[in-house]
Amino acid sequence: MASNPLKGWQVDRASIQFIGHDLQRPECIVAQPDGTLWSADARGGVMRIAPDGSQQLLAPIAPVSEPADFQQRYVQSQGASLPNGLALTAEGDFIICNWGLDRIERLDRQGHVHVLHDHLEGKALGKTNFPLIDSKGRIWFTVTTTMQPWTDSINSAVLDGYIGVIDEKGIRVVAEGFGGTNEIRFDDNEQFLYVVESNVRRISRLRVGPDATLGERDVYGPAQLEGFPDGFAFDSFGNLWVTLVMSDKLIAITPEGEVLTLLDDGDPQATARLDRHFADKTLTPEIMQAARGTLAPWMASLTFGGPDLRTVYLGSLQGTRIPFFRAPVAGQPLIHWR
Repeated sequence: MASNPLKGWQVDRASIQFIGHDLQRPECIVAQPDGTLWSADARGGVMRIAPDGSQQLLAPIAPVSEPADFQQRYVQSQGASLPNGLALTAEGDFIICNWGLDRIERLDRQGHVHVLHDHLEGKALGKTNFPLIDSKGRIWFTVTTTMQPWTDSINSAVLDGYIGVIDEKGIRVVAEGFGGTNEIRFDDNEQFLYVVESNVRRISRLRVGPDATLGERDVYGPAQLEGFPDGFAFDSFGNLWVTLVMSDKLIAITPEGEVLTLLDDGDPQATARLDRHFADKTLTPEIMQAARGTLAPWMASLTFGGPDLRTVYLGSLQGTRIPFFRAPVAGQPLIHWR
């Protein structure tokens, strides 16, 4: 068997470049084969970043110039549009999980937003986090928690996160009982759905059955990771790259379950304090706010792009630009790439 290209490799900080400027909450990034990037933007839509670096905001309303304060944007996260996870449809529209409005939207290329769902079985959805489109065109989505503010869900250790599906039959829950459901990804054949459980610091996977059902669940990799996983993506070798938000570390879980550190941009003292309070269930927004790196503060996601899928872009919650670097292995092509 070929040797793992990540063994013995780490990101060379000197090689990291940046694209984008004055971005607001670029939590999730979609890359296209022509080099165009789209990043979630707290002004209510997505920012198009052309290969030459020029930018254009695609959003339904004139953007508000004053950025919200930390408490409003990152803790309360309520009542204002905060696009979080993005997925690109075959028609070129964006499916958006709107963290601030607790709903799932479709944004077209004219900047019009259509609300797909904000309730399920008569109840508000909760903190919608991330959408994923499968090969059949179904939309899978995650809800992190129904607690408000969402930060309370970390100390409480509540398992109220869930995964839903939207298809021709409507919207429904297909799995529940997760600790802070975040990003989701399929393996190449859509046999398993992998799930980030941020609040309990683990990756789970579930077997995909017929009619968008999910079966047996197990933990993928360590029972508990060293930080809060947020975003993840497979490479073509089968490594699962994972961002650890707040400790701002990029790791990979190999097919054998070994954890490799690829980039550590964290503040060691702030991370130690974060981990101590997480263990004691005494985390506060202030402690969380202090834990951050400098490259992609609150490193939230990673996206493979470039013509060969070997350029890695890092999304963040508090950054204003997007760091990128070259990887020794290509990423898994997402559905809009194929």
